[in-house]
Amino acid sequence: MKDEARVTRRTVTVGLAATAALAAVPGSLLGRRPAVAAPAPAFHEVALWDSVAGPRVNYHVQGLAVLPDDTILAAAEGRYEECDAGPRELVLRRSTDGGATWSASQVLQPSVGGQSWGNPTFVVDRTAGKVFCFFALSTRLPGNTSCSGDSGELYVTSSVDGGRQWSAPTSLAGIFDHFPYDWAMHGPGPGHGIQLAGGRLLLQVLHRRVIVGNSVAERNYGVSVLYSDNGGSTWQAGGAIPVSVDYPLNESRLVELADGRVLVSARASAGGNRQRIVSTSADGGLTWAAPKLEGATGVFNAVDAGLLRYSGGPGSDEVDRILFSRPDAPVRRNMTVSVSYDDAQSFRYHRVVNPGPSYYSDLARLSDGTIILLYGRDGDIAAAPRRIVAARFNVEWLTRGRDNLADGPGLTQQHRDLSMAQAPRGTLTVVSEPTARGGARASFAPVAVGDFIECAVTLPQAGQYEVILRYYRSPDGGLMTVALDGQSLRSSAVDTTAESAAGYDVVNLGRTQLAAGQHVLRFTAAGPGRGGGTRISVDEASFVVASSPADPQDVVTVDNNDALGFRIVSGTWGNSTGVAGTYGPSYRHHAAGTGSSVVRWQPPLPGQGRYEVWVSYTAHPNRATNAPYVVTHLTGSTTVRVNQRVAGTPGPGGGEWVSIGSFTFPAGLARIELTDNANGYVVADAVRLVREPAEITVDNGTAGFTLVSGTWGRSAALAGTYGADYYRHPAGTGSSVARWQPTIPTAGYHLVEVAYAAHENRASDAPFTITHEFGTTTVRIDQRVAGTPDPRGGNWARLGIFAFDPGSGAKVELNDDANGYVIADAVRLRRF
Repeated sequence: MKDEARVTRRTVTVGLAATAALAAVPGSLLGRRPAVAAPAPAFHEVALWDSVAGPRVNYHVQGLAVLPDDTILAAAEGRYEECDAGPRELVLRRSTDGGATWSASQVLQPSVGGQSWGNPTFVVDRTAGKVFCFFALSTRLPGNTSCSGDSGELYVTSSVDGGRQWSAPTSLAGIFDHFPYDWAMHGPGPGHGIQLAGGRLLLQVLHRRVIVGNSVAERNYGVSVLYSDNGGSTWQAGGAIPVSVDYPLNESRLVELADGRVLVSARASAGGNRQRIVSTSADGGLTWAAPKLEGATGVFNAVDAGLLRYSGGPGSDEVDRILFSRPDAPVRRNMTVSVSYDDAQSFRYHRVVNPGPSYYSDLARLSDGTIILLYGRDGDIAAAPRRIVAARFNVEWLTRGRDNLADGPGLTQQHRDLSMAQAPRGTLTVVSEPTARGGARASFAPVAVGDFIECAVTLPQAGQYEVILRYYRSPDGGLMTVALDGQSLRSSAVDTTAESAAGYDVVNLGRTQLAAGQHVLRFTAAGPGRGGGTRISVDEASFVVASSPADPQDVVTVDNNDALGFRIVSGTWGNSTGVAGTYGPSYRHHAAGTGSSVVRWQPPLPGQGRYEVWVSYTAHPNRATNAPYVVTHLTGSTTVRVNQRVAGTPGPGGGEWVSIGSFTFPAGLARIELTDNANGYVVADAVRLVREPAEITVDNGTAGFTLVSGTWGRSAALAGTYGADYYRHPAGTGSSVARWQPTIPTAGYHLVEVAYAAHENRASDAPFTITHEFGTTTVRIDQRVAGTPDPRGGNWARLGIFAFDPGSGAKVELNDDANGYVIADAVRLRRF
């Protein structure tokens, strides 16, 4: 091992809550403040523009700013057509009471003669109180009948009275002409730029070259910046992020990191289900590091996303918090906001704001800590929302009470630079890279499986630690196992193959009790990754003591459109969008055959354990009733046949899902295959593995079940019950109610099922009302028809997949407002 004195280590205390492991740390080091009551969680949302109400056909692509006096400015494109390059005006609304009420919509920049103005983006000079709004004028070449513009020029306007009046727009034409990429399309942001701690105003700008006719020439997607050091009197072009085919940057956000570097986080122009693309600048945007993919923010539909320095930053003694918003799904659904306490290297807590259609988003903060989220939601157009809404909520709501402005999140982090690891054999290289956490990472080429690198870390106190690993993914990446002091944590296996291009990713390895003193992390080459390579590369390990655990990472999903984890092994499989209900943009299909045509999913499982396997497909009468899924698990393989003519349960991020059972898998790459050995078309869409324990069952007569009102008879006369018996009630008015109230250990989505004994005298419309995170939903069940039998007891029917907060707030109720006997037997929740 190398001398510990030569190894870079950093200890950071985040928040003010004490834990047992930190008892020896003086209160002054924790930055304690007088006890203040934490605010109650609060959330409110209001629509600012609605395409149904008009007057424009559609509203899309928005900008957001909060001025020093807490005036909120929201801008959007008012589109005359459902088109990116059609006639567009810019509209603006203001709020001076924290987002409770808003001014009427006003036209900030009119569309005269069919002009197409887009990408409103604000930059606020917080010293002078002046706000700038940048936007682009897009034009199309003659003959271009597409919905995409060919060129776009930047304009800027400003306001010194809180957005009431604006200066005449000033053109910035020619400011990017010196770049050697033939850029002709320039678009700000969108969303907002930033002001650095030193006062510099900084704006991100997207670019691409003109594409003429059917040319397949490279579009040279890229991002550069504009900056001003004189309060916006003049603007200059900063540096461009190095342009690369592998990293096609598009709409982006900026944030200043705690060490003064600037981070840009951009969507991939290529679309699809992708990771973000990032780069950093150490000189305020004048030059930029080579871009990389960033896995900390997840894999989701490549779309504009919000990024905000909420608190902390250079020279600040506040808690370091960065917020990130995006539709967390392979299609534009499931708007989610996450919070990071380590400069966006990992995101600890997540909360779904809207599980339905969700689009572009931006974030801002009021002086009292209220978070403003401006985002598009609802509608049935894949590329544009029906409405743009402003949600306002506090940190307490976002984190479900695990963080608050009075006490903080109560966690301490020690970061260990892994670039100086050692290897007994193989080739170990230290790679200098600005996007690495400490500026360098260790890259290891093993000689054989079992070769390893290792690093020591010294912990100042004993405690229950979470271990978080930041590692590097490359095209030649291999399968890596991780051990701490010779022991595997809950997550112990990582596939380091690149997602689509090289970049960084993060995994929470789990929690473990550790003594004070030295510990050893070992990273072992365990075999080839999904790309066939064997190289492993690590960046940094974080040891976190926290009063609340991070949100679990127990769900692994692989879609047929993923560049990594799905492949056609043999045969010719069609790619289609013909039937709705896919997870992701499309699905694969094959006619009935002999079993010689095979597709394979290879989800990377972080640790050995029992996982429930879910499959998604689009149901249709021409599908097979016996589609054969072959699951390879710890003790062999099992074939499960699925009737793909019957639809599954719709999931929150898309897809219609059916469970094919629970199996024990080793850590590493799982394998699930589908063949054409069936009696109809087989559909290969997505698979999802959910780590157990994940099932909660409440039977009648047990804790969590209550007869709220009415007189219910108890019976065991019919077979098909879960447990010994069930309750029943004849048709009535709804005044008789039975309630199940399961206790949810961690927030997340669950499939809700009910068991009952079917009979011809039962109701065909038994009303089950589910109380979940987003309100209540009533599902009516035909209890004359038996559910699906389970070997463990009960015939089960699906109510749907719903999100629940942790605790005992979840409820399922059954009342007698039905056309026959209603049966109250058991309720089961399974993590999805």
